[in-house]
Amino acid sequence: MSTYGSTDTTRWWLEAPKNSHRTAFERDRARVVHSSALRRLGAKTQVLGPGTDDFVRTRLTHSLEVAQVGRELGKSLGCDPDIVDAACLSHDLGHPPFGHNGEAALDLAAVGIGGFEGNAQTLRLLTRLEPKTFTDDGAPVGLNLTRASLDAATKYPWVASDAPLRKDGTPTPKFGVYSSDRPVFDWVREGAPPGRLCLEAQVMDLADDVSYSVHDLEDGIVGGHIPAEVLWQEEHYGNILEHIQDWYSPDLREEDLIGAMSRLRELPSWPREFNGSRRSLAQLKNLTSDLIGRFCLAAASATRERFGRGPLVRYDADLIVPAEIDAEIVVLKGLAATYVMAPRELEPMYRTQRTTLVELVEVLHETPSELEPQFADDYREAESDADRLRAVVDQVASLTDDSALALHERLCGPQPAPRPAAAN
Repeated sequence: MSTYGSTDTTRWWLEAPKNSHRTAFERDRARVVHSSALRRLGAKTQVLGPGTDDFVRTRLTHSLEVAQVGRELGKSLGCDPDIVDAACLSHDLGHPPFGHNGEAALDLAAVGIGGFEGNAQTLRLLTRLEPKTFTDDGAPVGLNLTRASLDAATKYPWVASDAPLRKDGTPTPKFGVYSSDRPVFDWVREGAPPGRLCLEAQVMDLADDVSYSVHDLEDGIVGGHIPAEVLWQEEHYGNILEHIQDWYSPDLREEDLIGAMSRLRELPSWPREFNGSRRSLAQLKNLTSDLIGRFCLAAASATRERFGRGPLVRYDADLIVPAEIDAEIVVLKGLAATYVMAPRELEPMYRTQRTTLVELVEVLHETPSELEPQFADDYREAESDADRLRAVVDQVASLTDDSALALHERLCGPQPAPRPAAAN
């Protein structure tokens, strides 16, 4: 077993010692909490848009919940809770307006320069874009977090060309660094096993999976999208299983997923109906609490059984998630995909969102005087057209849902009213 050492607390740019009672990792967490990028998440889509109603989660509330889940799980294993907390708060900072819909649009707009990936954008933001620290020659180094915190925030520790293969033999589309950010990435990963996440990053990843699967279910039921009684209606299982396969392609057998559905519906707190009353809302909240505790306790227990007691940090261990728990989490994701995410893909609004971001990239690339000063500086100092386009993409990715729509209307004119989707 090991603890954190000087290699873990080192920063990319060495700073003058601070007269502070805080640890290096406490300072990391504080820098993320006070960042403008974290504040902007309050107006960015999680699954349903921030303006949908007063109940649904935004990227910010989701990140706060991930941090709570991850902090407690990491602490139970011996990880520094501030590292895990900082990583969880950071994990979605790179996401653009309109959630994954916006991510797909920017990936299309940036196809000629290596694409767009929210996780790679997070690393770029933490190490370059967020205004906090500069080198002596004036180069920005973002929040200048410690190596351990940056590594913990790196969910996909590879460039696109090194992406691991999925079970169908194709590379995973996810990656954690753009080629232009490779120097700081290589520094973060110095001494790390290639392609392997540190334990703190694995905790962050599971906390993210647990939080959005459980809370998307809650939002979906409260919003009237997911029927609370659906797991008792086995005639719907085929449709749910089809969406699980299409959206997540899990390495799980159909019988494993059906077994997970059966276990979930038999939980005492799983509601057979939901009517919006205070009592039904409380029952649903008890369900979310039970599910989070169930998933995290199972992972912590299995990890301890494999790796023993004492503090587990960095590369001492891997987080063990039992197959049954993995199946249950995937089922919850599948419910959200079936009843919330897949139907919205056909809505005209989502096509409008994608068009908005692609057109913003085009017009800002043509008229860089409209960029915000910090991004205009990057554009002006860029040495290639690829770097100039990347500066434009950085600008658009930083926008909130509403500010993207407002900027598009000012620069491009109002979007035409969306036409109804064609009938089947």
